[in-house]
This record gives sequence, C-alpha cells and structure tokens, in this order.
Amino acid sequence: MEFLLSANTVALPEIGRDLGFASTGSLQWVATACLLPTASLLPLFSRVSDLVGRRRLFTTGVALFTGFSLLAGLATGPAMLIVARVGQGASAAMIAPTAIALMTTVFPEGPQRAKALGVNGAVLSLGFVLGTLGGGVITSGLNWRWTMLILVIIGALVLVGATTVLPKTTDTRAPARLDIAGAVLASIGLFALVYGISTGAAAGWNSASTLGSLALAAVSLTTFLLLERRHAAPLIPLGLLNKPTVKWSGLIGFITLGMCGGTTVLLSLYMQDVLGYSPLATGTGFLSEGITAFVAGLLAARLIDALGKVGAMTTGLVVQGFGTAAMFLLPEGGGLALLLLTSGAMGFGHVLTVVSFITTLTSGLRDDEQGIAAGLSQLPQFIGAIGTAGLAAIATARAKALSATGPTLATLGGLHTAMLTAGIVCIAGALLAVLFLRRPTAETH
Repeated sequence: MEFLLSANTVALPEIGRDLGFASTGSLQWVATACLLPTASLLPLFSRVSDLVGRRRLFTTGVALFTGFSLLAGLATGPAMLIVARVGQGASAAMIAPTAIALMTTVFPEGPQRAKALGVNGAVLSLGFVLGTLGGGVITSGLNWRWTMLILVIIGALVLVGATTVLPKTTDTRAPARLDIAGAVLASIGLFALVYGISTGAAAGWNSASTLGSLALAAVSLTTFLLLERRHAAPLIPLGLLNKPTVKWSGLIGFITLGMCGGTTVLLSLYMQDVLGYSPLATGTGFLSEGITAFVAGLLAARLIDALGKVGAMTTGLVVQGFGTAAMFLLPEGGGLALLLLTSGAMGFGHVLTVVSFITTLTSGLRDDEQGIAAGLSQLPQFIGAIGTAGLAAIATARAKALSATGPTLATLGGLHTAMLTAGIVCIAGALLAVLFLRRPTAETH
C-alpha cells in the first residue's frame, strides 16, 4: 500500500498526459479513487475476516488486488484507470486488516508478536522508500504503467506465499451473523468523512459539497454508534472500542499517522517550492526518513521489550515530535544535513510509535476479536488525512499572512508554522500515552 500511494503520486503528471485527464483536479481521483473504498470498507472486511476466515479473505484480497493492478497497468483511458483504482482500494480493505490479524493470531502476544509487527513496519517503510524514489526512476526511465505492473508481480508472489505458507488453522470462524445495517452506516460515514477531508481544500471548506459530506459523516457515524449499543452481534463491539488500550492507543495512532503524513506532504512542498528540487530529487530527499523508519521497524521489538509498550510508544512520539518541531529551522537555501537529520528523526519515531500502538491495541484480546482490532489499528492511517488537511490549512493561512515578504519566504513561513504545530501535537500525544495508558495491563510485555 505504501508503494502504491507514493509511487503513483510521483507518476501522476505522466498519467495525466498519457491518458488525457481533463484537469489536475480530475487527476487527483487517481489517488482518491483508491483511498475512499479502502477507508470506508475497513470495518466491514475486518469483521468479515472473523466470520469467513482470515486466510481465505487475505488470499481473496491479494488475488483481486493483483487483477485490478493489471487492469490499471493496461488502462486505455481515465475511466478504466479509475475503475481499476476503486478495485485496488476495495481489495486493499480486505488485505490490510487481515494481514495484521494473521500476525496477531499466528504469533503469540509478547516479543514474537512485537517482532512480527516490527518487521511489517520495516517492510512498509521500505515500500515508502521504493515508492518515492523508484516511482521517479520508473517514470523517468520506463513508463508510469510499470508502477502498476510491478504490483502485479508482487501480488502474484504474495499469493503463492499465502497459499503455501499460511496455516489453514488461521481460517477459524466466529459463530456470529454480520451486522448489515452497521456495515452500511459505517461505510457511508467513513466514505463521507474521508471524501470531505480529501476534497475540502480544492472545493473549499465552506462549500456545499464539503459541508454536506462532513454532515453526512457525522449523522451516519453517530447513528452507527447508537445502533451498535443495541445490536446483539455488532460490527464493532462497543465494549472492545471502550477498552483503554484500544481507544487510547487508537488515538495515538491517529496522532502519529496524521502528523507524519501531513509533515511528509509539507516536506515535499519545501523541497520543491522552496529549494527547487525536481520530483526525482525530492524522492531522494525522503531517503533518510525511509531508512530510519526501516531501522526502527527492525529494532522495535527490542525497544518494546526494554521500555514496555507504552514506554516505547511515548519515546517514539517524543522523537517524532522533536524531529518535526526542529524543521522550524529549515532554511530558504541549503540545509540538506538538517533536512536529513530532522526527517530521519521523524521517520524513526513514527514507526516505533506505530509498532507500539498496534502491539498495545491488539494485546489482551480474544482470537475472535483480532480481526476487528486489526481493522481499528489500520483506520487511523486513512482518517489521519484530517491531520494533513489541518496542517495544510495552517501553512496556507500563515503564508497568506506573510505574503508581503515575497512568495518564497511566505511559503517557508507557512511551512515552518505547520511543522512546529505537528511537533507540538506529537509531544502532546506522548503526554496522553503517559497519563492514560501507563497501567499494569498496558505494560505487560
């Protein structure tokens, strides 16, 4: 998923030229068409994985994702590509929660599970590096279609591995019915929320479409929660949602993912609009973030064992927070060493926090709760777009206030303010973890 998002962001301009997209606005649907179904269908497929078997749903999702990636790589026009991207997004909603649930089921709670989740975080970080750097190389030297066709090869390999390596015991099923009404309300609410956030900046935050989407999200999700309180077999059991380790670590996940995702966008703007980097050079500029994130994934299990889950989570947020806040010092020209140092600290702290919060969220739960818990652990990645939108709004407002200083300095001032804000939010998140998660049940290894 990391490779899919980052590689295609780099390739967007060539996709637009090759397939004849009408405008830059319509081109953004290449990304949005994949994001919306993933976010809105996560709760549904998280619960379905508990009912039909995680191995079965995972292999189905990988097979569909591979097929839709092939369709995207062979697209002859915008409509065909958008349909393929919707299919990729829906398939990813099957894969994301079941991949985590399979790890938390196969590996017992403790160091083995933390190590497995850490390796998963390292692989995702590697996907980010390959996506940002490889996307530029592929687009420059080959063709944007290869960003999709490579996914076909990866999908085929994963499918072979899943069918031959995953034990059939992971296909255990929970004896319960699917909450159809809850699934519909959750999907509508999340779709409207992510749509409103994703398109709000372009359409205008006060526009009818944005306000209507956010209002629909509020009504749907509120009705969903009220319905779940009375349902005999709810899509998301509120008792699970109210567990301190679930709700507070989920909030920490939202903070770290929202602030890191938003700051990564700000860094891209800094490198291109302030320093004048090319897209390929910008991808190279993210190497430090990706490499340190990869290292954090490999070290996460040891750090969790030494510091405890909450200690590692707090440490990660503090490192991410100070690394992000220090970007306030990034200069108008030069400053490569500071850029690599601060983005590297952010990447390391972020992945350590991600592994720690998922380990915490999935601990102390029954096997039949792991599917929905895995879905909840993935949801902050998508609603974290709220953080990206918020930081972008701060940067825009501050740049507008500094417009008299010239376009470059005004842009830099806006980015500085948003980066400092992101750092402060991360440090506030670390305080929340200390206050609400540092209990004996949360500290067991």
